[in-house]
Amino acid sequence: MGGSALSNSQLTPGVVPHRLPAAAYHDNFTDVAAPLDRHEAHVAADRCYFCHDAPCITACPTSIDIPLFIRQIATGTPDAAAKTILSQNILGGMCARVCPTEQLCEEACVREAAEGKPVEIGRLQRFATDVVMAKGLHPFVRADGTGKHVAVVGAGPAGLSAAHRLAMLGHEVTIYDARPKPGGLNEFGIATYKAPDDFAQREVDWLLKIGGIAIRNGMALGRDMTLDDLRATHDAVFLAIGLAGVNALRAVGEDMGHVRDAVDFIAELRQAGDKSALPVGRDVVVIGGGMTAVDAAVQSKLLGAENVTIVYRRSQDRMSASGHEQEHATSVGVRIICHAAPLAVHGNGTVREVEFAYTEETPQGLVQTGETFRLKADQVFKAIGQTLAGAPDGLALTGGKIAVDATGRTSLPGVWAGGDCAAGGADLTVTAVAEGRDAAMDMHESLQG
Repeated sequence: MGGSALSNSQLTPGVVPHRLPAAAYHDNFTDVAAPLDRHEAHVAADRCYFCHDAPCITACPTSIDIPLFIRQIATGTPDAAAKTILSQNILGGMCARVCPTEQLCEEACVREAAEGKPVEIGRLQRFATDVVMAKGLHPFVRADGTGKHVAVVGAGPAGLSAAHRLAMLGHEVTIYDARPKPGGLNEFGIATYKAPDDFAQREVDWLLKIGGIAIRNGMALGRDMTLDDLRATHDAVFLAIGLAGVNALRAVGEDMGHVRDAVDFIAELRQAGDKSALPVGRDVVVIGGGMTAVDAAVQSKLLGAENVTIVYRRSQDRMSASGHEQEHATSVGVRIICHAAPLAVHGNGTVREVEFAYTEETPQGLVQTGETFRLKADQVFKAIGQTLAGAPDGLALTGGKIAVDATGRTSLPGVWAGGDCAAGGADLTVTAVAEGRDAAMDMHESLQG
C-alpha cells in the first residue's frame, strides 16, 4: 500500500481530489491484513501451548477462552471456535481486525515471552468468526420473552453488545442512534483499509439475527427524546452515546480553512463511494498521538498526499497509538515528530503553515523550551481527543465522563452506561464490548428482580 510513484496531481498544492491513478485507490484501500486460509489457520493454531492458566485470557478485556477456541480450530471445528469467541465478544469479527492484540492477548502469550513471536491470536479469531459469518450462522437463540423493554442509546460497539445480550436473554430492545446507520466507531471511526467490503454493516446485520432488536436511526438524545422520556417508556436504559465533542487546539488561527477534525475526515472517507473524489492536501499535518491521528495520517498518504506529518507533544513512547500502528504509519511514508505543541496556524484564510513549540517533560509537567519551528501545510487534522457532549441532566460525571460503578450503573436508578462515554475503561472497541455485555447482565438481574 502507498507505494505509487508521485504523480503531477500529487504535486499540486492545495486540497484537491484525484491525486492518484484510479487503480491505486483500490490497491491502497484493500484489506491491510490478508485473512488466513484453512491450512494457514491450522499451522498457526498448532503453535499454541494450550496453557492451563493462560495469561492471554487474562489480557483479553472480554475474557475469551483463547486456548479453547484455538484448539477447536486445530481440530477442524471453526464453527465451535467462533461460538467460544462470540459468547464473550459478539463483535469478535471486528475486534479481530482493529484491536491492538499486540498489546493485549498476544503480548501476554507464552510464545512471545519465550521466542518474541506470539501465537497469531487476532488472525485466528478472524478466521473462526469469518467462517461463521460466511455461512450466515448465528450460534445463539433467544430465551423466552420476559415482557421487559430496554432502551439502548447509541449503536456503537457498547450499545450493540448490550442490545444483543439483552435480546438473547429474552428482553425487547430498541436502539436509538443519531447517525443514519448503526455501527458507531466501527462504521464511522476507523481506517477504511481495516474493515473493507462494508464489513461493519455486515456484522451488524449478522448480529441482528438474534431477533428482538429494533433500531431507530436519526434519533439523537436531547434533540428527539430525553432521558426522562426513555425512563418513562422503558424498563431500563443503557447509554452508549460515545464522545461527540472534539478538543480544541488552543492555537491562534485554528478556525482557518482546511483545518478540520480528524474524526470527520475518517467518517467521510469511510462513507465515500468513490475514494478518489475525496479532496486531500499535498502537505498534510496531523496533530495528536492516538489511533485517530494515525488513521487520518495513513489515509491521507494513501489518498495521494506527498508529505504527511504527525506531530505529538510528548515522547513517542507516550503515544496512545500502538507501536504496531506507528510502524505501519512510517512504513507508508508518514513522518512522526514528537515533543512539539501547536502555537499558531498561519495563512490567508486557509492554512499555509503551522507553527510549533518544542516541549520537554519536567517534574513540573510538560513545558515549552522557547524554540519554535514551522511546517508547511495546506491541510491540518486535529486528533487531540474527544469529549462528552450533551450529557443528560441529573447524571453524575467524573473526569468529564458519566460516572459508573463496576457493573455500569449510573447515579440514576434504572440507567446504565458503557463505552467511551463512561468513566473508567480504555477507549478500545473490545473494552466497549465488554462493558456493554457486563452492563446487560446486571440489567437482566435487576429486571428479573
